[in-house]
Amino acid sequence: MNAYRMKPLVFPWPPFIYGLAIAAAFLLQALVPLSVAEDHVLAARGVGALLIASAAVLDVWAMRTLLDCHTTILPNRCSTHLVTSGPYRFTRNPIYLGYTLATAGLGLILLNPWCLIVAIPAAAVTHLVAIRREELHLLSRFGIDFERYRHDTTCWI
Repeated sequence: MNAYRMKPLVFPWPPFIYGLAIAAAFLLQALVPLSVAEDHVLAARGVGALLIASAAVLDVWAMRTLLDCHTTILPNRCSTHLVTSGPYRFTRNPIYLGYTLATAGLGLILLNPWCLIVAIPAAAVTHLVAIRREELHLLSRFGIDFERYRHDTTCWI
């Protein structure tokens, strides 16, 4: 298949990866419970709520930006435009960053420290499985414009 028309992913893996990470966190909490100190519960839940709210705002902003630029929000569809506005000015992967923040925030709200721990490998696996392939797709579609964008914008934060 022509690299220009190649889909970035065959299956939208990132939501699945983060879903597995959250399931693993609940399983780990059942097998090897970690606790939050009693005097930190309110702070943990407050920070967790802030992380989840930030993740939701970031994800909605990113998806809205993609739709406004008339390109797909699905990671297994071909991009029609290189989007460098909205949250994409600050990070090349705002939706995946939102997933990571939401996973950590969920752990804080539910007082499950494993969610914070599994958020890191979930982000690493997302990078290996999805981001590398998506960036090859964007490079084949947009060439030097994507190279400039990649040089000027961080991958995560």
